[in-house]
Amino acid sequence: MRFEVRSATSRDLSEVHLLTRRAYSGWEKVLGYPPQPVDDDHAPRITRGEVLVTCNEDKVVGVIAVEPGDDHDLIFNVAVDPDFQGIGIGRRLIAEAEDRARRRGTPTMRLYTNALMSTNIELYRNLGYSEVGRRQSPVRAESTIVNMEKSL
Repeated sequence: MRFEVRSATSRDLSEVHLLTRRAYSGWEKVLGYPPQPVDDDHAPRITRGEVLVTCNEDKVVGVIAVEPGDDHDLIFNVAVDPDFQGIGIGRRLIAEAEDRARRRGTPTMRLYTNALMSTNIELYRNLGYSEVGRRQSPVRAESTIVNMEKSL
């Protein structure tokens, strides 16, 4: 299979929303509610150039949304189509986002995830991210958010 990473365009919007919903469907059962990226409107992020997609032929199979900042970039969402999970697409998207941040001189990548999403936390640790704190979710009092970061 051949995969291409590129910036998302407005034509990708419906696929990005659908893929995000599919990718997080298993977590919705664990959390009891949809994770934040599921309900996010990716249109403004796409317009601002914050979204990269991985395509297999013409099908979007992975997405990453990154909010750029002066002293850090924030990974808001990494989602991979369940049919393509486990083959490195998420890792490749994160690596691409990190490379772009390095080229712009951004020293740090940050992300946050739900404490119940243990396999994601382990993946991020394996990619060099360290836990830097935990906090109560501002939207769901019963949820704990794990903050992670990586020096680039």
